[in-house]
Amino acid sequence: MALQALQSSGVAFRKILSHFPEELSLAFAYGSGVYRQVGPSSDQKNAMLDFVFTVDDPVAWHSQNLKKNWSHYSFLKVLGPKIITTIQNNYGAGVYYNPLITCDGRLIKYGVISTNILIEDLLNWNNLYVAGRLQKPVKIIAMNENVALRSALDKNLKSAVTTAFLMLPESFSEEDLFIEIAGLSYSGDFRMVVGEDKTKVLNIVKPNIAHFRELYGNILQENPQVVYKIQQGRLEIDKSPEGQFTQLMTLPKTLQQQINHIMDPPGKNRDVEETLFQVAHDPDCGEVVRLGLSAIVRPSSMKQSTKGIFTAGVKKSVVYSSLKLHKMWKGWLRKAS
Repeated sequence: MALQALQSSGVAFRKILSHFPEELSLAFAYGSGVYRQVGPSSDQKNAMLDFVFTVDDPVAWHSQNLKKNWSHYSFLKVLGPKIITTIQNNYGAGVYYNPLITCDGRLIKYGVISTNILIEDLLNWNNLYVAGRLQKPVKIIAMNENVALRSALDKNLKSAVTTAFLMLPESFSEEDLFIEIAGLSYSGDFRMVVGEDKTKVLNIVKPNIAHFRELYGNILQENPQVVYKIQQGRLEIDKSPEGQFTQLMTLPKTLQQQINHIMDPPGKNRDVEETLFQVAHDPDCGEVVRLGLSAIVRPSSMKQSTKGIFTAGVKKSVVYSSLKLHKMWKGWLRKAS
């Protein structure tokens, strides 16, 4: 699997992890506090560290975490771990975030997601929320021997490559590919209109080409539909209708369904394969795929952000939003100067 576990650089992250219950199937850190970015997120030293904890039994995990870290939770803590888990699983993108927590002298945010829900998102892109984060370089801090989870993580990366191929021309650079991949989970995200720097995707990719190459290199070399010229950093893919149909047929189920919904005229009720065959012959195939992505990302990002007001509490939500806006304002000033 291309995702790499942390080595010597992980001591600080593991110390933070020691403040939480141990029953984790996967824990990873991501974002500007982990991998250097350019632009308004370039201050790694003072950046908030973002974590996601994947747990097999969210009720048991939240029960233990409430005992250890009661102050991390908003007013929802008084409802107990069962209600917290219900909110986590059934609203937004299936993840419960506690932001603006001070831990070992660093400001952190951590999300909790059920292992089963994460596996479903990785395979099918139901929300493309945590799955989207795992399409970019992350630091794996802890991981158990869950074969289904490991397989789903690998499938998510392969799906990201295939989807990006459909939106790219016949020949392109590594950087072009990685920008498309990094942007998948931002397609249609309303936060890219309000609160996020518009050049965010470019700022993620440019300083981290080597990390993206490490994540996707083997997948690209083993893919029969691509000529990967590693020395030149160039790729060529099959853009024939037959090649695109093969790619469309391997897309995650939810994306296929969204494409079918977009392209299926009222009263036709065509099956997904018939629609994908039509899209494969469409000169605007890439744009149709992009619309399908937006149809997944837009509602999940809006619902998750709304949920965050309750899981974080009003006060933290205001502070967190102001930090995002401040970062965006810095980006504007940087471009204007």
